[in-house]
Amino acid sequence: MSQKELTMERWRYPRFFTENISETAAVLDPEDSKHVSQVLRMKPGDIAVICDGKGMDHLGRLESATGECVFEILEKTPNQAEPSVHLRLFQAIPKGDKMDFIVQKAVECGACEIIPFISKRCVSRPDRKQLAKKTERWQRIAYEAAKQCGRGIIPKVGETVEFSSLPGMISPGNTGILFYECAQTPLREAMQEFSVNIDIVIGSEGGFEPSEAEMLIQAGLASVSLGKRILRCETAPIAAISVLMNMTGNM
Repeated sequence: MSQKELTMERWRYPRFFTENISETAAVLDPEDSKHVSQVLRMKPGDIAVICDGKGMDHLGRLESATGECVFEILEKTPNQAEPSVHLRLFQAIPKGDKMDFIVQKAVECGACEIIPFISKRCVSRPDRKQLAKKTERWQRIAYEAAKQCGRGIIPKVGETVEFSSLPGMISPGNTGILFYECAQTPLREAMQEFSVNIDIVIGSEGGFEPSEAEMLIQAGLASVSLGKRILRCETAPIAAISVLMNMTGNM
């Protein structure tokens, strides 16, 4: 297969992230190396896309599948899947494993960072030890989703914060949007322009207390509606990110 054909077919190849990469070679960590040799059963000569996590893709040919896998770098190009805006999702923690789904789909749709928070109407209130395990799992889900959908970075899942911390975490220079169940103004009417950095806030199953919504509005966030239908808390962030990606020319 020619170099041109390899480049055109890059979307078919397995994708891995590593910091151990140079102009000529890339080395995968033990876990991804095990996946290459034992799950994918790749052999020397097989092709994969190796990403440095900073937005650059490297087309690589497997040299060795023994121990840590080594890929010869054939080509280096900017990743084409990263959006032109940096979108942070502030998501109230829902019940059960819904956050797993939210993290996975938010990464696929283009979110660059996800920050869980606990608001007054959150039913799920895990303790610190439970949160540490959940955060580790959510970050792993973000990593796998980034590989699957061809991202050039691994979106970060931050530590869970209290709702009261949110106003101070959102810069006045960012486009801040509160998706509020009681809002009347549709997103397309409320937002005509966007900054490079977009922060969106979405509640849990019970939505927000009026006092919480007012606190965010006073902090400068636009209170907007996603329409007249009531969306589940795991549907709302995916719908919101998708619409914003479309409005900013990233979908």
